[in-house]
Amino acid sequence: MTDQSDPHLFPPERGFPESEFSERTQRMQTAMRALEVDGLLLTTEAEIRYFSGFHTQFFESPTRPWFLVVPANDQPIALIPEIGASGMAATWIEDIRTWSSPRPEDDGVSLLANTLKELPQRFGRIGLPMGQETLLRMPVTDYRSLADKVRPIEFIDAAGPMHQLRFIKSKREIEKIRYVCQLTSAAFTNLPSAIQTGQTERDICRSLRIDLLRRGADSCPYIVAGSGPGGYDSIIMGPTDRIPFAGDILIIDTGTTFDGYFCDFDRNFAFESLSDLSRKAHEVVHRATDAGFAAARPGATTTDVWLAMWSVLEAGGALGNSVGRMGHGLGMQLTEWPSVRAGDDTPLVPGAVLTLEPGMTFAPGQQLVHEENIVITEEGAEYLTVRAPLEMPVVKN
Repeated sequence: MTDQSDPHLFPPERGFPESEFSERTQRMQTAMRALEVDGLLLTTEAEIRYFSGFHTQFFESPTRPWFLVVPANDQPIALIPEIGASGMAATWIEDIRTWSSPRPEDDGVSLLANTLKELPQRFGRIGLPMGQETLLRMPVTDYRSLADKVRPIEFIDAAGPMHQLRFIKSKREIEKIRYVCQLTSAAFTNLPSAIQTGQTERDICRSLRIDLLRRGADSCPYIVAGSGPGGYDSIIMGPTDRIPFAGDILIIDTGTTFDGYFCDFDRNFAFESLSDLSRKAHEVVHRATDAGFAAARPGATTTDVWLAMWSVLEAGGALGNSVGRMGHGLGMQLTEWPSVRAGDDTPLVPGAVLTLEPGMTFAPGQQLVHEENIVITEEGAEYLTVRAPLEMPVVKN
């Protein structure tokens, strides 16, 4: 049951008003003028939902392509399979063009090409996210056909403006992320008392997932776990049928959602006892998180945050970090641009939501990772998750 004594656990209103989508579109159109494109073509679930509010699980099916075109000076145009017409009609989008799909011989390609050619032509270019952390959700052969049909119009990369736009969350977006972070924090706090002797990693994660759904989460598409004596050697696999024993440490990392927005953080649990070496390593990653939090403020960069965390890890005896980064953007997707890593250099601004994820190998085959979710404010940063305790919880049966 949801703990109604905590005001953070009252769910925010679902969806967004039309004004929010209109503002997003206008901000994108400003960026499009700077990029010198006549329109923007979007093909992925998150991009289409961001501008339209069209929220469906049907994107799990890879059969049909879906398109949204943002003109330089008008409302977005949806070009979608007929099966989605009624759903799109419930959004703020007025111009909805459909075709019968699946139709492999021409699955919306001609309709899309004609729409792009009808746009007022000033620059002869269409923006399409092509760069880092983007994908094209249509057959490559269809994209080639589309490029041929619209010549001499050319496609150019619009990943940069999309990244910048989605990096800064609105107050309503932040409240959805805060809510799912808070309810997930409550479930993690409750978990040690729910674990039974002899349960596998899979059993424990199943119990956590059920608790998350009871507390108000919509889904738990990402729950991974790993365990081992004093630490673990992977943070992306599992859960498995391994049973944690005395002296083991279990990590669970979850991306749980509410109204299409993710949390993404982990918690570590010791079983029966915690060795001095593991206790020290946990304190180091915890202090590294504090250092990253202190460094995360407007005007700083993702590199500054990374350096603040790595300096604590290195001083604490880290043998290395195999993850490749120590945090990332968060929102409609489990991981979003940018990466908190050396050399990323993305400036932090109010409204940006990030994960802080310092991790270190502290002994051969043993690592500890800690993760929290934060939002950048005018003054610095604020935790969206409930901060984990310095002392790792110990499960005793």
